[in-house]
Amino acid sequence: MPIASNLKATQNSLPKEVTLVAISKTKPNTAILEAYLAGQRVFGENKVQELAQKAEELPKDIAWHMIGHLQTNKVKFIAPFVSLIHAVDSLKLLKEINKRAEQNNRIIDCLLQVHIATESSKFGFGIEEVKSALNQTKEFQNIKIVGLMGMATFTDDTQQVAQEFKNLKTVFDSIKNDHITTLSMGMSGDYNLAIEQGSTMIRVGSAIFGHRKK
Repeated sequence: MPIASNLKATQNSLPKEVTLVAISKTKPNTAILEAYLAGQRVFGENKVQELAQKAEELPKDIAWHMIGHLQTNKVKFIAPFVSLIHAVDSLKLLKEINKRAEQNNRIIDCLLQVHIATESSKFGFGIEEVKSALNQTKEFQNIKIVGLMGMATFTDDTQQVAQEFKNLKTVFDSIKNDHITTLSMGMSGDYNLAIEQGSTMIRVGSAIFGHRKK
């Protein structure tokens, strides 16, 4: 059972205060069930249709996280069940999540995505926009901002990656309170660096499930 042993090895390498999100995108239900039976309950997907289908077919006590870029017209498909939305990158999207959460009589937890990488292709609020965005979310009754999320530049330069994580941690420290407690940063290739810089939630796929087929 390589998935179970990979999962256990990853869990054992983490401080107890760090939450592991198993990134199961493109993986079959059998692989997810293997991790589930080994004790994992938090899974992340980046495609709405795949996420909705898996939530329908797999155990109901799984906490599903939406980790990918989310289009406003797709929010309605995950609003009834999603546990946490990681990549909230605009007020327009927050407004739509709030609307769909209200229709489902729910309060949906969200993370604001902050742009910390050098690649312009990555989404997110600018570091200087975070506090303003938080102030503007106070009118929304059916969402709860519980923290921040960021993705570092895809590079072998570990000093740069560590600095980008450190920058995000500085922003996080300036806004954290009783509700804002989650700092989601770090993936299979860089989660140790992220944890060193203060991450409380990591997103790990290939280290658990193996590399995805192209």
